[in-house]
Amino acid sequence: MRALALAIIGGTGLYRWSGLTGIERHAIDTPYGAPSDSVMVGQVGAHRVAFLARHGESHTIPPHRVNYRANLWALHHLGARRVIGVNAVGGIRADMAPRCIVVPDQIIDYTRGRLDSYCDVAGAEVRHVDFGEPYSASLRAAVLAAAHRAGVAAIDGGCYGATQGPRLETRAEIERMRRDGCDLVGMTGMPEAALARELELDYACVALVANWAAGCADAGEITLDEVLANVASSTAQLVPLLSGLLDAGTTA
Repeated sequence: MRALALAIIGGTGLYRWSGLTGIERHAIDTPYGAPSDSVMVGQVGAHRVAFLARHGESHTIPPHRVNYRANLWALHHLGARRVIGVNAVGGIRADMAPRCIVVPDQIIDYTRGRLDSYCDVAGAEVRHVDFGEPYSASLRAAVLAAAHRAGVAAIDGGCYGATQGPRLETRAEIERMRRDGCDLVGMTGMPEAALARELELDYACVALVANWAAGCADAGEITLDEVLANVASSTAQLVPLLSGLLDAGTTA
């Protein structure tokens, strides 16, 4: 299987990748069940790129039901070695307002009951992977450099708090997360990052701030229309960022 230059996992509001041409769809049966959808593999310029919609192309899979193991395994099987997880998130820190792009460097896992390891099958080797730095430093640096070259404002660092979903959080929960050191809140950051580490993939998160978290700034009731509008605005900046990442040869 020919290696991929990059694999992108799209979150809420990002169900296809603009500029992906010559698309082939791969419906993959993994040892862990079916991925969220078929994997689209095509070209971005001279680069072979894969795209997978985390929630399915019709957004039918809630965060706690995503088959994260199958998704990462399928991308690895198709030749991915570097993966960008795009996540729609809520902003907690004052400078992480809606429509900001953040490249976090830490994560706290508040999820429960998710299938979160490839060790969780009979006969599998038990591996205690180092997860002190949950995102690949080299890929984070490449994303930030590409953002700078493309003139895209991207915040370097921050702690992503991964919650269970699909409901949004209470104000008290967000206040607890703030005390814990979280700057962002989302529902899909884990176990995706940990599974990528088990597969020895380079993995980085690009977080698109879709709304203020409960009780932050002037947050009122959060609507889907607001979330999708903010994600669409951020995605427009994400396209040149990731295209620049490819053109720089940082994912060759």
